[in-house]
Amino acid sequence: MAIIYDPKKTEHFFAFDGAKERLHLFKANLLEEGSFDSAVAGCEGVFHTASPLLLSATDLQAELIDPVVKGTINVLRSCAKVPSVKRVILTSSMVAVTYNGKPLTFDVVVDETWFSDALFCEKLKSWYMVSKTLAEEAAWRFAKENEIDLVSINPGFVIGPFLQPTLNFTTEEILKLINGTLYS
Repeated sequence: MAIIYDPKKTEHFFAFDGAKERLHLFKANLLEEGSFDSAVAGCEGVFHTASPLLLSATDLQAELIDPVVKGTINVLRSCAKVPSVKRVILTSSMVAVTYNGKPLTFDVVVDETWFSDALFCEKLKSWYMVSKTLAEEAAWRFAKENEIDLVSINPGFVIGPFLQPTLNFTTEEILKLINGTLYS
């Protein structure tokens, strides 16, 4: 997987107050173990938010599942090396905790024991759900084994002011719903 640096995706960050003096950008590759080491060095908290969202791929394992699962573990491996890291916040997805084939009725309590089932998601051919479910399972296992204080957030989607000058996937899909082009 080739990582191509695109200044259009990062130069806008330097417009924020104090960014020119305090912002440091690091090049990292989700599939390259150790590539997050310098980015987390000295940090107390780490937010892991990078995860590919592909609805179609020619090689699901290489293009979607490996970057999501291995990428999450590679970030956690880097965090485990840094004694100053006190907590890691993983941005997962609601798909990692809602699809397991059990009825979700009004009396069901969805808590930290409620997870999606990767095999159930596979039967649905929902590969993004599979990748996020496997990544969250792997993250919790790694965090427990390495005594990392992990918090997982599972949004359905994220909206709000853009940090970047371009549309992200989720916002583009919402825009298609609004203008009626999602299914055209």
